[in-house]
This record gives sequence, structure tokens and C-alpha cells, in this order.
Amino acid sequence: MNKRDIVEELHNKVGFPKRETAALVDLALEKIAAALVEGRPVTISSFGTFRVKHRKSQKGRNLKTGESVIVPGRKTVTFKASPALKELVNETPGTGNT
Repeated sequence: MNKRDIVEELHNKVGFPKRETAALVDLALEKIAAALVEGRPVTISSFGTFRVKHRKSQKGRNLKTGESVIVPGRKTVTFKASPALKELVNETPGTGNT
């Protein structure tokens, strides 16, 4: 599922014009991204929590040359599913990598 699919399903369910529905989806995603940029976690009840984690720099290896390199530290976004979402995914047939 992608953003276009979400807009289409919301449009069909709520009945807003597609352009307004797309603007609402974009606004929600912008607000989530803005909070993460500020370092604030985003919790959506019964869905999960998005957080920014800091990864430390670490030793790595260039696979082509075998040379050791230092991979610099960076920020990454993580997602932790809520217990309700985990339960829903595990109880629903047809999900997962089968």
C-alpha cells in the first residue's frame, strides 16, 4: 500500500474530494515528520510509536577493497508497533511473508 492507495481508500470511505483528502494525508505526514525532526516521538494510539534514534559511528569494511572504514554516526527513524497492532497482524490471515 502506498500514499495514493491511502488517499483513494479515505476518499471512498469519507467522501471528501480527492484533492482535499490528499492534502489531509500530506498534512498528517508533514506533522509526523516535523515532530521527528525536532526529536519528539510520535505515538498513534492502537498503532505504534515512531522515534528518532542515534546510531554511533562504527567500524565497517569496504566489500570491494577489503579496506577498513569508519561509518559515521547518524540518526535513524524506528517504529515500534503497539500491542493492539501486533495482535491484529498475528490474528489476521493472509498477512506476513508466506
